[in-house]
Amino acid sequence: MTTTTFARTSASPTARVPIADDRAMLKAAAELTRDLNAPRPSVYWADFVASAVLGYAALGVAIVAGPLWLTLAAGVVAMLALYRGMSFIHELTHVKHSALPGFRLGYNVLIGVPMLVPSFMYEGVHNLHHARTRYGTSEDPEYLPLALMKPWSLPLFVLIAALAPVALILRYGVLSPLSLVVPGLRRAVVERYSALAINPHFRRRMPEGEAAKQWNRIETACAVWAMSLIALVATGSISPRAFAIMMIVASAVAVVNQLRTLVAHLWENDGEPMTVTAQYLDSVNVPPPATLPALWAPVGLRYHALHHLLPGLPYHALGEAHRRLSAVLDQDSPYYKANYAGMPGLVAKIARSTMLPR
Repeated sequence: MTTTTFARTSASPTARVPIADDRAMLKAAAELTRDLNAPRPSVYWADFVASAVLGYAALGVAIVAGPLWLTLAAGVVAMLALYRGMSFIHELTHVKHSALPGFRLGYNVLIGVPMLVPSFMYEGVHNLHHARTRYGTSEDPEYLPLALMKPWSLPLFVLIAALAPVALILRYGVLSPLSLVVPGLRRAVVERYSALAINPHFRRRMPEGEAAKQWNRIETACAVWAMSLIALVATGSISPRAFAIMMIVASAVAVVNQLRTLVAHLWENDGEPMTVTAQYLDSVNVPPPATLPALWAPVGLRYHALHHLLPGLPYHALGEAHRRLSAVLDQDSPYYKANYAGMPGLVAKIARSTMLPR
């Protein structure tokens, strides 16, 4: 779902110098990873199913646990595991479905519908973020020049994500059924409230043909689940405590994901088209030896800059691709300029950018 509009500082009077493509880096990235492009279904399924099972089991423990410490510990495990499971929505937009038969269905059954983040909220949206002429422009659904905005935009950007679970229940439990009977509401729901986008000006197109049929089936399942959840809470079938824990865990998933989004790019582009190398340098890798990114940037998201170089590479191959490129590229290659140590330094870097006079 889209966020609210954030205030921006005035544009810098000094025009940015365009960054030319580094041919050596692009060539090495393409040639050294040709054998890594095939996704491994066994890895995808094992990782995804284990994440979902662990997440729901831990959530159950958090709900029934007596001691507060056990509730908190189980809640953290549930949040991290379900967040990892939800992150596979990103892979769905890049991997050919014929290479992973049934994975979209599996995602929607185990994560998409229960967490009200179905696959269609990212499919048909995220690919626009990777379009060479759209990245960082007003037509990019996943880009905001946060580094050029007011300082208070950053905490607002993160905190607003905490409301996502409530917004999703309203989106599917209230707006979905109403959109079937209220003229004009259906188009508004699809265009404005059916995408995991951060650009408030983005409007997605109405689905057509087979995509529309698939969308309707999945959205119907989400609507039934959201309305059932509302009814179960209203009738007391789900206790206030259990519902509160569920919502807190879901909210924590959204906040951690928003923090990860905050440091996925440097957000320094002011709307102009960028070369592939410029897009890479505006993106972020957090490679080993850092260990915490494995938790807050799971399923290959710690190699986000590399992913923008090689968007078709499956998540389990990104680590090997990074090692290969690091072994052959000269130290003056721009490849290393997108590598960072961790989240705190990145947040500080972006925050400092918002405070610069413009």
